[in-house]
This record gives sequence, structure tokens and C-alpha cells, in this order.
Amino acid sequence: MSMQATDETRAAGRGHDAGDVALAPVSVVIPCFRCAGAIAEAVASVAAQTLRPAEVLLVDDCSGDDTLQALHRVASQHEDGWVRVFALPQNGGPSRARNVGWKHANQLYIAFLDADDSWHPRKLELQMAALDADPSIALIAHRMTVRDRDSALPALRPPVRTAIVGRRRLLLNNPFPTASVVLRRDLPFRFNENFRRVEDFLLWAQIAYSGYRCAKLNQVLASWHKSNYGAGGLSGDLAAMHAAGREVGRELLRQGLVSRPEHCVARVLGAVRRTRRNLLMLARRQADRIRHQRTA
Repeated sequence: MSMQATDETRAAGRGHDAGDVALAPVSVVIPCFRCAGAIAEAVASVAAQTLRPAEVLLVDDCSGDDTLQALHRVASQHEDGWVRVFALPQNGGPSRARNVGWKHANQLYIAFLDADDSWHPRKLELQMAALDADPSIALIAHRMTVRDRDSALPALRPPVRTAIVGRRRLLLNNPFPTASVVLRRDLPFRFNENFRRVEDFLLWAQIAYSGYRCAKLNQVLASWHKSNYGAGGLSGDLAAMHAAGREVGRELLRQGLVSRPEHCVARVLGAVRRTRRNLLMLARRQADRIRHQRTA
């Protein structure tokens, strides 16, 4: 059943004042694993927001290197208490790290950012304006792009529009990149810690298929700084990602959140999408091989 936001949440959309600075009632949760070289830039993109969040929570997922020291160093570079650092005693994956941050969050909304991604300066300003205009929205996201760290930020393309995302859209693929999501802290869901891949889509689908209103802005307001596919890290393992995606579909079916026909449609669309990606990767490898032969 769709739930309306509380009066407190409606007021939160307009932000509140901390001294002379208006802050968004948002807790930013960043899971951190061996990210000492990237975390400062990620937090800097949060600090550069035209409407800054009230707090940032960095959760070290038992990195075992100098990441934890780097997190404390970043925290010390900002006003006291704005960045809080948590250290997990053992590695639990991004789901557990995000859940720990969620548990310790003090604000009415949660925003997610990965340590190797960054935000556009107006991200929170535009998302909170959309939430203020429609307080019944429980989750709001936006578009993202792959961008080199030293390249220019993508320009906004007015007018800024907010579209409600229906359940059929989620059958096609994941429309909500993790670093784009802002959601209500009081939602009765959390990341499933049994999933280390596609765990984000499982949560978004649980929210949407349970009747909560989800929306997306038509703007690119965050950047990945590595390719989603064919790169290192969890997302680089395509076969494992596809297998996890199928398991997420079965989990949604088991929970009764999708029907058997919807599950079958999603499976077919997923197979088509995988085939297309495999063909694109094959074409890219062939093009790279030809360029290498020409320059050899």
C-alpha cells in the first residue's frame, strides 16, 4: 500500500537551518572498502552541494589496509561531527555496510554514494525540491554517466522534470543507480545482506512493488568513475552479476511481489539485455584488437 509522508517528512523537504547554513535533512551513507585513494573526492562532491546534507556516514567494511585511517583523515578536514566514521569488525559486503550506516543515520532521508563515484553540485537541491513538491514520493533517483575524474561535469538540461516510475519499468532493468537514490529513512526495508551483487535493485524493487511511490529526475546528477562492465570490482564479473540478477528475480517471486507472468517477462528481457551486452563487449574487444594491430 502506498504511504503518505508524515508532516515531519514534508517539512524536511525544505531543509533546516544550522546557524546561517541551510542543510538538507539527509544522511549520506558511503560504504568503504579499500578506497583510500578515492574517498576524499567522493566526500568533496558531497561537501560541494548547493544544499548540503546534514551528515555523512563512512562505513569501513574491514578493508584491512589504510582505508580506515584515510576515512578519519577526511573526517578531520570537515567541521566537527559532519562526517562520522564506522568500522566493521569483519567484511560483510556493501549491503551490510549500507545497513550499518542506515542504522546510525539521524536524518529523515538517506542518500547513497559509493566511494569511487561523485555527485553533481545541485543533486540534493533538485531532489529535495522534488520531494517538497510531492511528499508522497518515498524514493527518488536520477540519471548517471560514466566520466573521467578530470573531465567536465555534465551540464543540466532544463527543464528539470520528475517522473513517477511504475512497476513495469522495473521489469526492464534497474532504473535507479545506487549513487542517485535518496529515500525515506523510515521505510520498512533494508539491503539483503545475503546478496553481494544486485543487492541495490532487490531493495528498490521491494520498495516499488510494495506500493511506495518512486520517482526519477530527467537530469544527470552523478558520475561513475569506472565502467560498469568490464572493469574491476564486483560489477566487473558479468557472469556473477547476471546470476545474481536471476536470483533477485526468484526472490521477488518468492516474496509475492511479482507475479509469475511478470517474472517470466523479466527473464526474457534480461536474456535479451545480456545478449546485447555480450555483443557490444565482443565488438569493443575486436575494435581494440584492430587498433593495436595498426599501431604495432
